[in-house]
Amino acid sequence: MLTVQLLIAALGLVALGGWLAATDAALGVLSRSDVLEMANHSRSSRALRAIAGDMSAHVNVVNFTRIAAETTAAVFVTTVLVVVVDALWLALLLAILIMAAVSFVLVGSSPRSVGRAHARAVLGSSASLVHVLRVALGPVAHGLVALGNRVTPGTGRSAGFSSEEQLLSMVDEATEQSVLEQDDRELIHSIFEFNDTLVREVMVPRTDMVTIEAGASVGAGMGLLLSRGISRLPVIGDGVDDVLGVLYLRDVARHTYERPDDDDSAADLARPALFVPESKKADELLRQMQLESNHLAMVVDEYGGIAGLVTLEDLIEELVGDISDEYDREVDLFEETEPGVYRVSARLPVDELGELFDLELEDDDVDSVGGLLTKAYGRLPERGATARIDGVILEAEQADPRRGTISTVIVRRDPDYDPSGETGTGPVAIVAETDHQDEDAR
Repeated sequence: MLTVQLLIAALGLVALGGWLAATDAALGVLSRSDVLEMANHSRSSRALRAIAGDMSAHVNVVNFTRIAAETTAAVFVTTVLVVVVDALWLALLLAILIMAAVSFVLVGSSPRSVGRAHARAVLGSSASLVHVLRVALGPVAHGLVALGNRVTPGTGRSAGFSSEEQLLSMVDEATEQSVLEQDDRELIHSIFEFNDTLVREVMVPRTDMVTIEAGASVGAGMGLLLSRGISRLPVIGDGVDDVLGVLYLRDVARHTYERPDDDDSAADLARPALFVPESKKADELLRQMQLESNHLAMVVDEYGGIAGLVTLEDLIEELVGDISDEYDREVDLFEETEPGVYRVSARLPVDELGELFDLELEDDDVDSVGGLLTKAYGRLPERGATARIDGVILEAEQADPRRGTISTVIVRRDPDYDPSGETGTGPVAIVAETDHQDEDAR
């Protein structure tokens, strides 16, 4: 009779352990705000609010009670087997095997899967019991946690994530299990990377900036803004380092409409410019530009010179990726226009260009094809600029009207290339200036 009672008690304790394991999993999935929201629509609202008030303490009590239930069940099963089985070693072996299987299936994996999948329902049904256990066994669990912190010093809290890497790892795992979309994963990673990004990594370099001289007419400013497809333009005085302000398309359009006969210059309509150091964090600048309703900032280097400019769009693109508008045209990184001739994006990495032509192309100063062509010229190349570089011929094909940069380059193998430089062409040679310069010369 006693053995039957012990087995029934063991089954009850295993069931309790499974229920508590499901509750523990549910508490791990739900946030404090989720529990408070449940409290507004549940009959166990008082217990749920108490759980939300100190979730870590309730989790500790749940785990303590679950372990106590499993341990007691194991003792009961072992006692029954010792009575039933003559050989002690066999009784102990059977007890270990039975409780290991029962604990894994009925207390470990299955209840936790249910708890994660139906977290609200599980916690709603067990909230009152959990709160009672917290009141009754809370001091015991708290004492054991304190003892554990003495043995292995820690914060004494159940932190959800101990590091940024752990959180991102869980995001990756959630994506692999189709809990998160790939786009969501990339956005979360971008947000964390954005916190460590400096303004100089996002800015448009000074060599790529489109500017207007202070003495230029308002009409010239209007033409430049429209031709480039931009809405703001730095106004410079004696040079690029002398930025007097920013010319806004809206101001130019209003001036042209209201006072078409005035001969004001670009400097007369320029608004004060925002100057920021290149070492400033990108997320800090984004908040500053939001607060000040500013869409463009001039980036200053350590010597006080202009290193480039950064727009609100540049910062947002760091988070969500490239934003295309009516001025942008989708360009593949490379496409073969005819055998041995490629149209490549100026953003194509130099090493990938080398792979196209089976060449070892490396440069410590630049990373892209556009940078390679710009370095060969020593300035920003315009459409039609051609140069022989390390066994290939690069020809600037199209310009980006928004930033004044080359967007695509035609690349072909250089038949006269001689790595030694003794015959043909050497590593770098300027072949032709731009079409515009040829027209000016004529």
